[in-house]
Amino acid sequence: MTGGVAASAGAAGKPPDRPLWTCLRCGRTFANRNQTHTCASPRSLEDHFARAEAHVRDTFNRIQEVVEALGPVTVLPEKSRIAFHVRMSFAAVTLRRRWLDGHVVLSRRLDSPRFRRIEVVSPRNVLHAFRLTGPDEVDDEVRTWLVEAYRVGEQRHLAGGPAPDARRARRPGLRSDRGVSSTGRAADF
Repeated sequence: MTGGVAASAGAAGKPPDRPLWTCLRCGRTFANRNQTHTCASPRSLEDHFARAEAHVRDTFNRIQEVVEALGPVTVLPEKSRIAFHVRMSFAAVTLRRRWLDGHVVLSRRLDSPRFRRIEVVSPRNVLHAFRLTGPDEVDDEVRTWLVEAYRVGEQRHLAGGPAPDARRARRPGLRSDRGVSSTGRAADF
């Protein structure tokens, strides 16, 4: 694991123009030099789907279609999840046999009964976890989450105004200090 530094934002809602940093050990790109992460050999998408039922793959494919329609994106099949990455990872899914658990990173708290939990990672990065059981659940609401999350992935959310008040966004029992989630794990966006 390596330590990270803050990113600079671009102007007027544009993503930062600073080049991405590439980890020399694993080859993954990050917006911040020496970004905290775990270097691991990537898995194949097929490895992730080996135990999942067909409708789980269909659900993932629907998410991927929505995300790829938004602009350039890298799909990162990691050890325990599949992440969607632009300048930073903005969404990820973990496949189960009969469903898909996922999260989007938004710049604010967004309440929906479909979110299983909300974690404030930093004032401008709020993780919203959800579960989908079929491709029909990738509806307009989920598309809206993915559109907003994609902008976070581009880091467009860093260019405008002050950060939302993370204290208001926080739920009891969740921590918002330096990218550590309520589980005590370092955030690895």
